[in-house]
Amino acid sequence: MPFATPPVEGNPAAHSSVQIPQSQIDQAVGYLDAITADIMSRSAVPGVAIAVVHNDQPVYVKGFGVRKVGTADPVDDQTVFQLASLSKPVGSAVVASVVGDGKVSWDDPITKYLPNFALNDPWVSRNVTIADMYSHRSGLPRAAGDSLEDIGFNRQQILSKLRQLPLGPFRAQYAYANFGLTTGAEAVAASQHMEWSVLSKKRLYDPLGMTSTSSNFADFIATPNHAVTHAYVGGKYQPLYVRDPQAQSPAGGVSSSAVDMAKWLRLELADGRFGDKQVVAPGALQQSRLPQATSNPATTPDARSSSYGLGIGVSTDQTGRVRYDHSGAFLLGASTVAVLLPSEKLGIVVLTNGAPQGVPESIAASFLDIVETGTIGRDWFTAYNKVMQGMYENPSKLANKQPPANPAPSAPLNALAGTYANTYYGPAKVSIVDGKLTLTVGPKNLTFPLTHWDGNTYSMMPTGENALGTSAVDFKSPVGGKSPAMTVEFFNTDGLGTFRR
Repeated sequence: MPFATPPVEGNPAAHSSVQIPQSQIDQAVGYLDAITADIMSRSAVPGVAIAVVHNDQPVYVKGFGVRKVGTADPVDDQTVFQLASLSKPVGSAVVASVVGDGKVSWDDPITKYLPNFALNDPWVSRNVTIADMYSHRSGLPRAAGDSLEDIGFNRQQILSKLRQLPLGPFRAQYAYANFGLTTGAEAVAASQHMEWSVLSKKRLYDPLGMTSTSSNFADFIATPNHAVTHAYVGGKYQPLYVRDPQAQSPAGGVSSSAVDMAKWLRLELADGRFGDKQVVAPGALQQSRLPQATSNPATTPDARSSSYGLGIGVSTDQTGRVRYDHSGAFLLGASTVAVLLPSEKLGIVVLTNGAPQGVPESIAASFLDIVETGTIGRDWFTAYNKVMQGMYENPSKLANKQPPANPAPSAPLNALAGTYANTYYGPAKVSIVDGKLTLTVGPKNLTFPLTHWDGNTYSMMPTGENALGTSAVDFKSPVGGKSPAMTVEFFNTDGLGTFRR
């Protein structure tokens, strides 16, 4: 039986039996300066930009701090930030605009528009839909394809390799996958015979006058007034890396300003209408907000579960009101959030140029606490900061360990050196340079020094968005004078990290 996304008339979430007084919303807006100053002081995040929309009007749009640590360049309401995964609900509105034309359905199979696309099961390949990809229920594993992006594969190369990944139960589990959602977006773009970035501009950015918004990384970098990304290293924010998310642009590659994001909030809160024009059909947009998968099940009697729609989170807050929300984060240096309270026609977007420490989420939560209850109910920064620390935990078996004082000897280096094959990651070359091993992999020929750890185990320091510190490389014992295989732990999350000579 096919899975169908039911049509929706109207937005039942846009109603509440208990109306919030206007004075309470005004009070919350009035406290935003102080809330932001406090959390910026506690976190030391370099820059923040905020937009609040109420009753189809921007009631607060403001920038704080600096675009780059060590400079005086201020963040203002026009400063362009990388949205990271906040790109997903923005892109979902693009898809909904096409669905609203009636020529594409959320429930169309991916292969209708990308006939060569496949996953690791023929039946799933034929039946997986745009909605499955946008709700992370395709069966693809969490973070599918992300490690390929880290070593330089482009979008089309990554999508073609997803067929090699093991699949979980189809439509029975939630697993957040940037390149799964990107596949859904690519299918919609193909249906319109244009690039995703062009489709986004034509369907959303131009109609809303979002003149500082783009789905091309090159546009972000070329904008003089853009916020530099800051990683969180050694207990402080540092501008160490450049994060190019072009390969996963529909999932994480949008850049925008507070002024422009206020326009997107207006569209979302007005059910697809902007000014006197219906930019997105309300039924198609509302389909994206229906719960499709349980993203965060309740694990205690007093907890609330949350769900995921089509590119956006859907939950019920502590006052019983429906919220739509999405966070975005780059460990290399960005953190964002948007939260919409449709019953009050109220929304807030918070953009920052610092790696995730809970800053945007705690600003938004504090603001909405005052909106709904008149007071801030808890120390949100401490709470969110604790949750975010899990993002920095290195899963390696070598994490937080020191090499043995008396390690077992390695096989001879010339027994380990050579070229190893892998159908998913491509070839890897182990070389001897100045008496030590190096590993070279990926289209960019990234080279990592290998440091002896114990026996035939070596350590490496991966780079990229998903790198979290030391990781292991295990060589098989030589056979006939040569090691037949090595397993690179950083690439082995889904069991595909073994390279064979």
